[in-house]
Amino acid sequence: MDLWEIERGLAAGGYNSICGVDEAGRGPLAGPVFAAAVILPFGVRIEGLNDSKKLSETVRERLYGIIISKATAFGVASADHTEIDNSNILRATFLAMGRAVGKLAVKPDIILVDGNRDPGINVRSLCVIGGDGKSASIAAASILAKVSRDRYMTELAAKYPQYGFERHKGYGTKLHYEKLREFGPSEVHRTTFDLKIEYEAEPGGKSRKPPQDK
Repeated sequence: MDLWEIERGLAAGGYNSICGVDEAGRGPLAGPVFAAAVILPFGVRIEGLNDSKKLSETVRERLYGIIISKATAFGVASADHTEIDNSNILRATFLAMGRAVGKLAVKPDIILVDGNRDPGINVRSLCVIGGDGKSASIAAASILAKVSRDRYMTELAAKYPQYGFERHKGYGTKLHYEKLREFGPSEVHRTTFDLKIEYEAEPGGKSRKPPQDK
């Protein structure tokens, strides 16, 4: 897959500053949702750049440093669990995306957003389904968002060591549900997510499949 195909077409149409936007953390039961916005120099070569979900943690960490060193501009932001609970996860995701774009030192001519929903940012936008595997700019944003959120959840693990956030990053894993059954939800769990049924379920009982997300 040519990760520069979309950007190449936009550049031919007169767009000079092209920004990729993606999120990480829509599916977890705890913690914030993160978003990143990245403007790369057109055609820059970053070996191994790909959708963050297809990369190991070690590779993502390595690429994180390369991306921020080569990017023309980048921004990373989040919306916390209270903002998720007070609105909903989709709106909170859009809020985080808007904040990330707002942190860019360079104003983009257009933003490429992973998915099929326009976040309503005051910049011309193009939604790209599966964009983190089709666009270099979105792939870079997916890595920055994922690494930033994973690092944040590891920091939360020091404050809430009983939940094992450093291992599951807040996702609905078997370990996480075991910890919820033992300790109940913490103040950083998303109360609007249906935790009650899950953590009160009998050990070994069936539970819903954990959300598939970055």
